[in-house]
Amino acid sequence: MHDHDRGLAFDLSRLVGRRGMLGLVGGAVLVGAVGCTQPETQSGTGVSAGSTGSAGGQEEIPDETAGPFPGDGSNGPDALTQSGVVRQDIRSSFGSSAGVAEGIPLTVEFTVLDGGSAYAGAAIYLWHCDREGRYSMYSDGVTEENYLRGVQEAGPDGLVRFTTIFPGAYAGRWPHLHFQVYANLQEAVSASDGVKVTQLAFPEQACAEAYAAPGYEQSAANLPGLSLDDDSVFRDGYEAQLATVTGDAGNGYTAKLDVRV
Repeated sequence: MHDHDRGLAFDLSRLVGRRGMLGLVGGAVLVGAVGCTQPETQSGTGVSAGSTGSAGGQEEIPDETAGPFPGDGSNGPDALTQSGVVRQDIRSSFGSSAGVAEGIPLTVEFTVLDGGSAYAGAAIYLWHCDREGRYSMYSDGVTEENYLRGVQEAGPDGLVRFTTIFPGAYAGRWPHLHFQVYANLQEAVSASDGVKVTQLAFPEQACAEAYAAPGYEQSAANLPGLSLDDDSVFRDGYEAQLATVTGDAGNGYTAKLDVRV
């Protein structure tokens, strides 16, 4: 079992500055960081696939840990300064890597809001694990890949859209996506600290349906042991982070979230 997004060091990193703290604990993090992940526990409040959830509510989305696999240069691997990271479809690796992450298609739509207004020109860096629970650039077997990482710029309506796959469920964490909001595209690709680092949570029923599909067998085994209410990140409240998910495993899903910063 790996320390994905868990532990005092990662919590403290959000309080005293993620980059500064990771500079202190980076060595210890990387020792346990690599490798595949395993089950989590869930019984939390979810929304059905094909129906609507909270989509973020009205409150500002909370700051969360970036976890041990950010790929932003803070603890070694850096995808943000690589040519090709600005892309909508993040399923394949870019640059000198050629791997492709297999899984159920997932469209992710973030609407970035500054107060009640669209945050035009903001940028989002999205990253998450693959179907097997591995993080590119870090986990055993995919250290040479950089798939499931990418940056997009918000349009006039604050909308940022990515094409990816439904992530797997690994031990210790409820199914989630990591993302960081930046004031603009230039700040994102220069790996600056940005405006907000946080996480998106998936509804329980959408996860249960997705994990019944071929290729997600380990996630299906892990899910019963996971819970939003007990998750190390979401247990203090996830209303502003629970996505609205529509679609199905056969045709793919769409996850939407309002991101108030």
